[in-house]
Amino acid sequence: MAHSWDPDRYLTFADERGRPFVELLARVGADAPHRVVDLGCGAGYLTVLLARRWPQAQILGVDSSSEMINAAPVGEGVSFSVGDIASWVPAEPVGVLVSNAALQWVPGHLDLLPRLVEAVAPGGWLAFQVPGNFEEPSHTIRRELAAEAPYAEHTAGVATPDAHDAARYLSVLSGLGCSVDAWETTYLHVLRGEDPVFTWVSGTGARPTLQALPDELRPAFEQEFKRRLREAYPERDGAVVLPFRRVFVVARRGASSTL
Repeated sequence: MAHSWDPDRYLTFADERGRPFVELLARVGADAPHRVVDLGCGAGYLTVLLARRWPQAQILGVDSSSEMINAAPVGEGVSFSVGDIASWVPAEPVGVLVSNAALQWVPGHLDLLPRLVEAVAPGGWLAFQVPGNFEEPSHTIRRELAAEAPYAEHTAGVATPDAHDAARYLSVLSGLGCSVDAWETTYLHVLRGEDPVFTWVSGTGARPTLQALPDELRPAFEQEFKRRLREAYPERDGAVVLPFRRVFVVARRGASSTL
């Protein structure tokens, strides 16, 4: 089933979610690109940073969620449109193509990389960041619980995120003629509030699972999910620590590379 995104829930931890974008952008060496695209831009609150970095560029944010695009800021020097990463093709090659925490939702996205590189002008930049924490309790608990009765019949085949390690992306993009800078970072997010890990995952990785459940089953699922998350991430001194590994890739297309 199709799932929708809640901008308010996603932005609950806006600072924690935004930091990887800023650190990714810092490694992009473009001076004066003409066109910059943020692919999978969400609610666009980070896309406006691109306009500040390159004020003379045409900045476009693209996301498959109309809810997110409708929540995007207006008048910040950025235009937004609804589009699917898996099929998106620019009208002309772009100077910088950025994708922040979005490719993990595209099944088989390694196969998409040649087309994304081709969307970048020779000498231009492709930069993306994806989560690398899918074997952490925040994900494994959801998968295990969703596979139990009575939930399994409703959650089978639901969209789930996945990604590769930095070495895999480096290998693929180097093979496409790019100069590649790839690395991994594990953030230790200190979260506060009631069931903060549940709040975090319910805005991202767990959202399609939660939406797939019928109304009469969702409260019990959420209650048990919260209980297991509290066990996995115990509160200490009023806070919970959520380790979050992320994978970063910055690739520059060769000036004479062909695909």
